[in-house]
Amino acid sequence: MLANFKAALKYLWNCPKYNFQIISVSFCEEDEKPRFYPEGTILIQYCQKFTVNLNLLMQRINLFIPIILLLGGSFSSLAQQNSLSLIPEPVSLQRGQGSFALTSTTSISVAAGQAEAAKIAAYLAAKLQPATGFGLKVANAPGAQGIQLALNSKPDTQLGQEGYHLEATAGKISITANQPAGLFYGVQTLLQLLPKEIESKTPVQGVKWEIPAVTITDYPRFAWRGIMLDVSRHFFPKEYVKSYIDQIARYKYNRFHWHLSDDQGWRVEIKSFPKLTSVGAWRVPRVGTFGSNEPPKPGEKATDGGFYTQEDIKEVVQYAKDRYIEIMPEIDVPGHSMAAIAAYPELSCTKDPNTKVNPGTKFSTWHSNGTFTMHIDNTLNPSDEKVYGFLDKVFTEVASLFPFEYIHMGGDECYKGYWEKDPGCQDLMKKLNLKNTVALQSYFSKRVSDIIKSKGKKAMGWDEILEGGLPPGAAVMSWRGMKGGIEAAHQKAPVVMTPSPHCYLDLSQGDPAIEPPVYSTVRLKSSYNWDPIPKGVDSTLILGGQGNLWTEQIPTAPQVEYMTYPRAFALSEVYWSPKGQKDWDSFITRIETHFERFDQARLNYARSMYDPMITVKKNEAGLLVLNLATEVPGLDVHYTVDNTIPNQYYPKYTEPVVIPEGADMVRIITYRGGKPMGRLISIKMEDLAKRVKK
Repeated sequence: MLANFKAALKYLWNCPKYNFQIISVSFCEEDEKPRFYPEGTILIQYCQKFTVNLNLLMQRINLFIPIILLLGGSFSSLAQQNSLSLIPEPVSLQRGQGSFALTSTTSISVAAGQAEAAKIAAYLAAKLQPATGFGLKVANAPGAQGIQLALNSKPDTQLGQEGYHLEATAGKISITANQPAGLFYGVQTLLQLLPKEIESKTPVQGVKWEIPAVTITDYPRFAWRGIMLDVSRHFFPKEYVKSYIDQIARYKYNRFHWHLSDDQGWRVEIKSFPKLTSVGAWRVPRVGTFGSNEPPKPGEKATDGGFYTQEDIKEVVQYAKDRYIEIMPEIDVPGHSMAAIAAYPELSCTKDPNTKVNPGTKFSTWHSNGTFTMHIDNTLNPSDEKVYGFLDKVFTEVASLFPFEYIHMGGDECYKGYWEKDPGCQDLMKKLNLKNTVALQSYFSKRVSDIIKSKGKKAMGWDEILEGGLPPGAAVMSWRGMKGGIEAAHQKAPVVMTPSPHCYLDLSQGDPAIEPPVYSTVRLKSSYNWDPIPKGVDSTLILGGQGNLWTEQIPTAPQVEYMTYPRAFALSEVYWSPKGQKDWDSFITRIETHFERFDQARLNYARSMYDPMITVKKNEAGLLVLNLATEVPGLDVHYTVDNTIPNQYYPKYTEPVVIPEGADMVRIITYRGGKPMGRLISIKMEDLAKRVKK
């Protein structure tokens, strides 16, 4: 208990944002009866004498509310009572006295003539109804009480385009903003201030729907706060895409990057080329590990897949717009085009009529130097003018469906081996004096960028479009680390930072023994501690960043959610909150509250942050030495090496463990307060030995 008390003092000492002052300390013996203190007092009970240098402590903490320490109790209870679990963390938050009670008679009012505000008010009423059962009405004129939404008649320069000011008192709640997007984000904060049960899709009885008195001023750090969803590797229906958009909007994301074409499926209806969806949207069904599935058998029917009609696209675009999210479509060329080539083989160099939409087979070999060899031609032919005619028609239809200013043209992982063997490509290279196929791809990228610009749009591509020369006016999405983004910024090009070591949500988030089989890992802390602005660049060129969810190993909606959250919580805070306000321990506490909210909403999420980080080496005697660490503070790690199942009664990890000879299995699990927090990890010794770094 002494450790808890010290932790509480340390918490108060290091967190002046909670504005506490200790005005009295009482000491008691274990047999002394509890004392009574005024309502609103926050207590830490600890029945042992303890000396505190109050003068030093009070120098760090401002007086706002009376706090009396009756020594003894838990640090976590203090944090829970005095912090609000908002994600992303607002720029400024001050606690008030009391709370606002939401009832069936509460009104939601907007100023006359503010149609967008009225739409947001209706959205709020709809979000409140399922859990509360209240059918709240939206009034056209502000009242003295209730919930008030208003656009500023005179802009508040601090708030910008997406900021808001929220004030909640016992009598009313007001949200003001310069633009409708700010009101919408203020509503998201308001919903997070309500009890977790507000996330329920059915009425919940016995809940006091109270909102604590607060004053919040908030606005984003970056204008681009995105999430990408790959619907090619696995197709997700329109209704699920809408629900996914709705959920990321709750965390103040404002860009949805929709990856609509790849080797495994073409997902958008193009009326000029109907076979893109009648053929390119379908593949033979397979269940297993993506990348090792069997190829299509002769005569096997392609029944797995789907696509979005143009009416579907329009519906999703409007749905996102209503949540202040812009959708950027991606048509990935010239590589990753097997689905298009299966529909129209003449688009490739090989023109193989037997090309099929890939069902997750191994069709490439990656080499140790980072290069790769494609065993099936999945690349458009850059020397064929008919390819550019095809793309012109495709982008004409895509541009008409998506109002957003950018269209993503892909450009990543383009295999050039077939170009090197193709006479037409070689002739074009000689004609244009292109030194190599890298320059040939640059030529292709510039042609595609010009097509996109001719539709009144701007082109964006993965950082490979820098190779051989960046298309004029194109923006760069930096995924192979930060290097591409830095290079693009030095060329005065707009940049969206999305480096895979921090932003790839498809990568493992825990130990590989219990995570999907992928090539690398992005732990939660790696996402949270990352910053999108590198040193030495013009920060105004960094539009922001996004998380990317590739779906090779993600066949279901629950798995989409498992891989997205909680890392999307972390990235939302990276892109929205001030850099200087990051606090890992506070973030973990807030995440745990949002886990409870997800439970109410019946949404999946990963608990991988509770699983230990496992490293292994060999000692001088040749024995394996196990090192364990945790991301989340306060966890106890228990382990066994004797084929038993560990729990809180088994050995607790305190120092590196030398694995004895003859052991064939190590099992590890984390606990907190006597309750299991992480998952049971079981690793065979031969697999553990493979982790030894040479």
